[in-house]
Amino acid sequence: MAKKLMRALAGEVQHTPPIWMMRQAGRYLPEYRATRAQAGDFLSLCYNPDLAAEVTLQPIRRYGFDAAILFADILLVPQALGADLWFVTGEGPRLSTVTAQADFDALKPAGAIHETLAPVYETLRILTRELPQETALIGFAGAPWTVATYMIAGRGTPDQAPAHALKAENRALFEALLDRITEATILYLSAQIEAGAEVVKLFDSWAGSLKGADFDTYAVAPAKRIIAALKARHPGVPIIAFPREAGPAYEGFARATGADCVALDNSVDAAWAAAHVQKDGCVQGNLAPGHMVTGGPELDAAARAIVEAFRGGPHIFNLGHGITPDADPDNVQRMIDAVRSA
Repeated sequence: MAKKLMRALAGEVQHTPPIWMMRQAGRYLPEYRATRAQAGDFLSLCYNPDLAAEVTLQPIRRYGFDAAILFADILLVPQALGADLWFVTGEGPRLSTVTAQADFDALKPAGAIHETLAPVYETLRILTRELPQETALIGFAGAPWTVATYMIAGRGTPDQAPAHALKAENRALFEALLDRITEATILYLSAQIEAGAEVVKLFDSWAGSLKGADFDTYAVAPAKRIIAALKARHPGVPIIAFPREAGPAYEGFARATGADCVALDNSVDAAWAAAHVQKDGCVQGNLAPGHMVTGGPELDAAARAIVEAFRGGPHIFNLGHGITPDADPDNVQRMIDAVRSA
């Protein structure tokens, strides 16, 4: 019997959708905080295969999710390309910036990433041995536009203004950077699949700040290129795309890119998405993460409404964005119970 997640990705409509949760291995869990303390810091945790596998397994042991997602970070790719990367406690990631040709020239070629990323592949190999038989293993990477926004600004920004500015002022440099990230992402995800990932997901967290033709050029086209390359190398491996806050542009995204499933954020209405996005295949989503904090009957009702909206086609139940550190672990179980009893 194929795993529930794989069946949904193959287009099967199931009585109960498979469930997993973005950032399911994270700070809301006491066991995660203990393991992270053992690792010393966030990056040390990402690059320690035994500990990274342990935190990946923790939510599976606790909740029995239908999928585990590799514990890593989208900014490991810039680091593997030669950017300096560090994390500031309470503030998030910092990187050396790429804003001039000399910065770009200092980056490594895409093919040089594997030396830095070898521990990530080892984490996946451990997980293929350790995960329950019924649990699918998801690998992932950041989409080129989103990764580029961090590489250009040196940090997360509310409006991705530095990346938009470079795109306007030096499009050749901007596109060269996107191209390098795209090449590296193909190699990275391909290596993840070779190490045991059964599904891969492309996170375009800042896709929503691309408008009009820019969305097609810098969100759709790189995703299409990555997916086509991966399908050529690994024909049977499904790919989930998450162009977060794409709004109306979610419609047709699967057709335009070749993605097997489109993940939805919680700003789009489930009934609208069922009519306009799910008609092209599997969708994933899209409960507001705030319900994991507040819980109560509102959580039950919201979860059931999403299951009901997507009942007519293939669906993977998930949040519309990652679970937040202030979430109550008991509310995660409540969500699972609501979905499985809907």
